Amino acid sequence: MPSISLRTIREEHASLAAVLHSLRLMMDQGPGDEPAAFFDVMRAMLFYIDEFPERQHHPKESQWLFPKVAQRSPEAAEMIAQLDRDHAGGESAVRELQHLLLAWELMGDARREAFALALETYIRFYLEHMRLEETVVLPAAQQHLEPADWATIDAAFASNFNPLAAGQTRDPAYDRLFTRIVMRAPSPIGLG
Repeated sequence: MPSISLRTIREEHASLAAVLHSLRLMMDQGPGDEPAAFFDVMRAMLFYIDEFPERQHHPKESQWLFPKVAQRSPEAAEMIAQLDRDHAGGESAVRELQHLLLAWELMGDARREAFALALETYIRFYLEHMRLEETVVLPAAQQHLEPADWATIDAAFASNFNPLAAGQTRDPAYDRLFTRIVMRAPSPIGLG
């Protein structure tokens, strides 16, 4: 039976990938005739990345999963060190995107290209980061971790609350964020 933490990590990766793809679609469509709505949903999606993956998902991977896998699977240790470095820079990267988006919104189209380039770089980086976790770290974890390891890791991930995950009871504090993203963002994350 798969562990709670493996299922949670994969579900959270799927939610994050959907947000990243929606950001790309939004960027491709541009603000059009509704710049206020465009910038609002872009800010909401970047806030989601900052609020959830950067503050809940990554710290738990770095604190609970990565050390155990690196300890039991030396062949994965170098990749885990790189992924930890990625996590360490993640918060500043998303904050830089938030700043570049605000600059575009307030300063006009002269700032659009800087945001577009940074966003595309970030999306490619993040998708590759998750791919490496799922193709290197998670298989190594499944192969090398013991039941006691999984119990500790599962307990840590059981408390994760992803406001965009299907089937979860939503925290009312995230209702506005959830509604804003789902109602305005394009598929796969939203209805807009």
